[in-house]
Amino acid sequence: MSSKPHIAIVILSYALAALSIAAGIPKIMQMPQELQFLSSIGLSGILVSVVGAVQVLGGVLLVPLSTRLVGAGVAEMAFIVSSIAIFTSGNTQFGIISLLPIVLLNVILLVHVMNSAPGDKS
Repeated sequence: MSSKPHIAIVILSYALAALSIAAGIPKIMQMPQELQFLSSIGLSGILVSVVGAVQVLGGVLLVPLSTRLVGAGVAEMAFIVSSIAIFTSGNTQFGIISLLPIVLLNVILLVHVMNSAPGDKS
């Protein structure tokens, strides 16, 4: 495989970066909906801001190829926390939809790892 990422992975990375940043900013700003929602799984206001900061950081790190692997992992952790909160709230349909970014981040992780496999110098 080529060491250059496929254009679809680049577009997917940028889209997930935007989604991650957009999801993190309201948490950092302590928007009432986010506080109420994430307090349902026991997160305090400070921890909600931390989750938001992790989401924003993951989104920013998803953009450059050199940090994409770390960014996907960081963003995925924050999306997992949000998905847990959604399922805990009883909103199963939205919970299932909230798993999509996690699945797509795993695609990015897999492609990145496959492209950087040792001995693969195509």
